[in-house]
Amino acid sequence: MSVLEFLDPNSVMPSLRARAKKQVLQDLSAQAVRRLPALDEREVFETLLQRERLGSTGIGDGVAIPHGKLPGLDRLFGLVARLERPVDFEALDGQPVDIAFLLLAPEGAGADHLKALAQVARILREPGMLERIRAARDASALYALLTHTSASQAA
Repeated sequence: MSVLEFLDPNSVMPSLRARAKKQVLQDLSAQAVRRLPALDEREVFETLLQRERLGSTGIGDGVAIPHGKLPGLDRLFGLVARLERPVDFEALDGQPVDIAFLLLAPEGAGADHLKALAQVARILREPGMLERIRAARDASALYALLTHTSASQAA
């Protein structure tokens, strides 16, 4: 599975303005619904919030991967956002988050959802990747960086 399968150029937000974790989740939900109008924004937000209650999706090094499964979704969907200002996400390492990668999956996705999460985490752990994401000048550069990395992993 490639990031190309669930991320497209219009699903990259190079400068999300949010001041708190809840606002990040609300903004990601709103953006997801703009891309997938069949979804209900409140349902997306509540799904993400419920997942956060189980434990923070802040995985460390300034990265969070909020995720959830939704009825009515027919494919994996990804959205990446670089925050203008880091926010407290109650991450495992206590560091504020400035990169959020939203992943939504169909309710019955099972292993595909887990594979997608693992792939995102693997890409973000590549040496120097977070620095390159933080330095990308705009959405197209950020998308190219993520998809180039994904394509080279698939080869």
